[in-house]
Amino acid sequence: MKITDLRCAVIGKHPIVRIVTDEGLYGLGEVEFTKSYLKPFVLHFREALIGEDPTDVERVMLKIRQRGSFKPYGAAVSAIEHALWDIAGKAAGVPVYKLLGGKVRDKVRVYNGSIRRKRTGDRPEDYAADAKWMMEQPQNFFMVKQGISFHSNMKDTIEDFHYGVTQKKAGYHGAMDQGVISERGFNHMLDCVIAMKEVLGDKVSLALDCGPGWMLPDAIKFARAVEKYNLMWLEDMLTGDYVPWVNPQAYRELTMSTSTPIHTGEQIYLRHNFKELIETQAVRVIGPDPADIGGIAELKWVSEHAYMHSILMAPHGTANGLLGLGALINVCATLPANYIAFEYPSASDPWWEDLVVGLPPQIVKDSMVDLLEAPGLGLDIDTAAARRYLREEDAGFFD
Repeated sequence: MKITDLRCAVIGKHPIVRIVTDEGLYGLGEVEFTKSYLKPFVLHFREALIGEDPTDVERVMLKIRQRGSFKPYGAAVSAIEHALWDIAGKAAGVPVYKLLGGKVRDKVRVYNGSIRRKRTGDRPEDYAADAKWMMEQPQNFFMVKQGISFHSNMKDTIEDFHYGVTQKKAGYHGAMDQGVISERGFNHMLDCVIAMKEVLGDKVSLALDCGPGWMLPDAIKFARAVEKYNLMWLEDMLTGDYVPWVNPQAYRELTMSTSTPIHTGEQIYLRHNFKELIETQAVRVIGPDPADIGGIAELKWVSEHAYMHSILMAPHGTANGLLGLGALINVCATLPANYIAFEYPSASDPWWEDLVVGLPPQIVKDSMVDLLEAPGLGLDIDTAAARRYLREEDAGFFD
């Protein structure tokens, strides 16, 4: 089998990768909806892939893996890798999880970071009402994640929240605010945590997406201050999102200072950049994204290495879309006992639920997702329905 074409179309907000072969099989991969601009970056790999056997996933990846980078540029390589596995599974007639060593679990646990409504404000009572709404959703999530501090609007809406520069209209997703947090800002965050925990109790766990942007002394003080609330983790306090470095030494000092689990990893590309973070016990939880780290095999390797160092695994995925959900389900079915849950990606536009074929009417039940048993990543696109959303320049995408 040979690759005859690599195509990419932006459908809605997502760049969708389609790898075509001379035997009629094709594979699909999806990039986060925040990265519509990556289509040209995907397509510049086209000449490198044509003529290769897509079922030799690792050999193909050796040609392009070194051309990716930290978020957002690892996404192009990652989506191509997903499409290769999709073809390999279809060629073998099995779900991709079978090719990754087989399943460890029959259902995969997820948590809620994407099913949310616009909060009424940034006061403690607003956070409490939002936590209550999330708790009452029919998916019955075991855990919810909320954004605070630099990963929320409170840095803009709370007067004198911090002493750094606040960026206005940066023009792109992931602009980084940073600085020392004021006592007023610090106490406001604590009040929001208390309000949410009063609603959630011990029935639904709470994690906080915090940054990046904190200075280390503030991060240590806050992690200690919330210890009694038994949070699942504090995420991306020092680095994260689009920060193209890791800083394991600072993370290790933070982790060693508190019993509150510290989490990072969504922006990190390749296993090599997790090595020091894991081997120095710099965090308690890592959260690589299969759509940014370099693909699902890369995520599995990192998870195994973390398992050997007693570090927990909670993959990121909130913006990965419904095709991205297929990649997350397949790889997370195979992960070892350090796996907690992945961040469930919901449809970025309601009509995606009409386009993606292979999902049950209710995807999440009691915070669990069933495995996808169709060959490949288990999902496909209804081409007739999808053509309505194709741009004129992408008219031949499904041909």
